Amino acid sequence: MELNETKLHDLLGKVVTEMGAAANGPLVTIGDKLGLYKSLSESEALSSNELADKTNTSERYVREWLAAQAASGYVEYDAANNNFFMTPEQTAVFGNSKSPVFMTGGFYAVSSVYHDEPKVEEAFKTGKGISWGDHNTCLFCGTEKFFSPSYEGNLIDNWLPALDGVVDKLKKGAKVADIGCGHAASTIIMAKAFPNSTFIGFDFHEESINQARKRAEDANVNNITFQVATAKDFPGKDYDLICFFDCLHDMGDPVGACKHVKEALKPDGTCMIVEPFANDSLEENLNPIGRAFYAFSTTICTPCSLNQEVGLALGAQAGEKKIGMVANEGGFSKFRVATHNPFNLIFEAKP
Repeated sequence: MELNETKLHDLLGKVVTEMGAAANGPLVTIGDKLGLYKSLSESEALSSNELADKTNTSERYVREWLAAQAASGYVEYDAANNNFFMTPEQTAVFGNSKSPVFMTGGFYAVSSVYHDEPKVEEAFKTGKGISWGDHNTCLFCGTEKFFSPSYEGNLIDNWLPALDGVVDKLKKGAKVADIGCGHAASTIIMAKAFPNSTFIGFDFHEESINQARKRAEDANVNNITFQVATAKDFPGKDYDLICFFDCLHDMGDPVGACKHVKEALKPDGTCMIVEPFANDSLEENLNPIGRAFYAFSTTICTPCSLNQEVGLALGAQAGEKKIGMVANEGGFSKFRVATHNPFNLIFEAKP
């Protein structure tokens, strides 16, 4: 078989780029943990010595770290002055944890995938699933750290207002359930914004619920409680709003979950479903965002669903059509895309 040299060189160039990205993943989490990005972003420019002094780290390691970051395009290098700085865009992505596009959490989640590679390999051979709780703990902190900035930047100002009449109810005092709440980033944001409402976070992962309670206590939020429960058996009735944040596609029986949610809602209640952005066909999702979500779906989302009852395994790129079918089969008569952005689809389902 004759090789096309141009295509071969293009592919090799892509692979080298990918190897560099994979090798730099741990350097991103190290830079985040040690405050290297934050300190650099808060200064006009720093040498490796100055950054090491500010962060109480070793200059020789910091010097090499800075070179890797500059080669990655994550920081800038001023050759004339032999120092480094970050642009506003680089700061938003790596240096400012309050930015809605702060991305370092994704690298923590990526690190968990490497830790769990033997489990995923075995799942490929057996077809069995992997429980969410059986993943490396980097996944749990990474998920919280990755999703929190987007929730902070969008949930109160954009997503909830896109739902019909929900914000008015929340202001007056509503009963809200957050299903699959994890470490409660979404629950706490809503509870702080709407003090007249009561919020209950449910998750089947006990360790996450324990962490959620700690997060709420640290945030001094009093209108919120947490309980270990699944999406098909959480207690309570007459909820005004029930939310799924980036978790419905992870469930083994999302139809059963929707059925239970419909029965738990008031007749005029609302279910909000936040999902990763996806189009309905594979060919439309063959892009950088789809690539990242398909990768996480292969190693985390699909195994999580296959580990549960039914094991429908929607995957993280389910899209509007599949999620709509799940909602309709779950008994919802009204379903629509309320709003979206490049990373999220926000659906509204009503009885």
